[in-house]
Amino acid sequence: MSEYSINSILKKAKEIGASDLHYMVGEVPCFRINGKILKSKLPPVTEDDMMRAIETMVPVAMRDRIYQFYDSDFPYELKGVSRFRVNLAMSFGFHSMTVRLVPYDIPTFEQLNLPDCISNFANFDNGIVLVTGVAGSGKSTTIASLIEHINQTKNKHIVTIEDPIEYIYRSSKSIFTQRQIGIDTTSYIDGLKFALRQDPDVILIGEIRDMETVRSALHAAETGHLVFATLHTFNAIQTINRILSFFPPNEREVIRSQFAEVFRGSISQKLLLKKDDSGRIPTFEILFTTPTIKDFILKDELEEIYKLVQKGSYNDMITFNMSLYNLYKQGLISKEVAIEHSDNRNELLQYMRGVYSGSEKMDF
Repeated sequence: MSEYSINSILKKAKEIGASDLHYMVGEVPCFRINGKILKSKLPPVTEDDMMRAIETMVPVAMRDRIYQFYDSDFPYELKGVSRFRVNLAMSFGFHSMTVRLVPYDIPTFEQLNLPDCISNFANFDNGIVLVTGVAGSGKSTTIASLIEHINQTKNKHIVTIEDPIEYIYRSSKSIFTQRQIGIDTTSYIDGLKFALRQDPDVILIGEIRDMETVRSALHAAETGHLVFATLHTFNAIQTINRILSFFPPNEREVIRSQFAEVFRGSISQKLLLKKDDSGRIPTFEILFTTPTIKDFILKDELEEIYKLVQKGSYNDMITFNMSLYNLYKQGLISKEVAIEHSDNRNELLQYMRGVYSGSEKMDF
């Protein structure tokens, strides 16, 4: 039996600035810091350690579920330390935990190094805004910052549907109803259906995972609500294609038309290691739907969208390469990191040599 508790490890994770804890039977606890996995010097986790962790962390309402299903998501809070998002899974017949640290305080745009234009997404009265990126790219934090900006500046009723709840919002000018899948509602689809009866202005969907969730989100946006949601895609073009791909071919033209009407834009992001190794910093592709972009979506000419975003600094639109170039120019990331994360390396090298294929205005 080990001499440490899961709470002591979580406190350590917070102290050393870890974003995640990996806790699995037969392995030493591991921390993710600045994107890298680091092994602790603690002894391997035993089955008894894992069972004590489960008894400590799993909400009472979900105790039966973890023995009925192979995977479970739930929140946990260590008072005075942090909140956590926990995934409990099975590996070789044993339980395994991945724990994401969720700070109490929601960072501001400035603290996250988000461009000022991000706030424009909070000014829409209706439609759908998608925040995209791979797992661990900071989507949840960016969307929380947007929701908190609305909370501080507008009188709205904001309903969140999450699996699990991550950030806890405290009402300021707005009021909140936060609902967790499996505890407060059965599914995203039911949560969205009943959210429309709760007089919302803004709806946050933790993640779009299937066709019915997309359909419900589009309906909410069409009926006059501002919907924010996350999606695991790399850029705006892939995001639009992913939304359409949820549906069978015979429905896609109708969905394309619906989506084009309500799509207000997207934020795609990645987290990069800073040049001084002091942490990570986000890089973005930002798209605002203009009449021309709407037309490209309707005509299925999505490749033309990238060309427009390249020339779109007047409309606060940014490509990943423009964002990478500016971070490199400011000395925040190295040339090697910029090139590694570029989706068009030749274009980025041209920027670095001072040859611009788009707008001459590269600072934002």
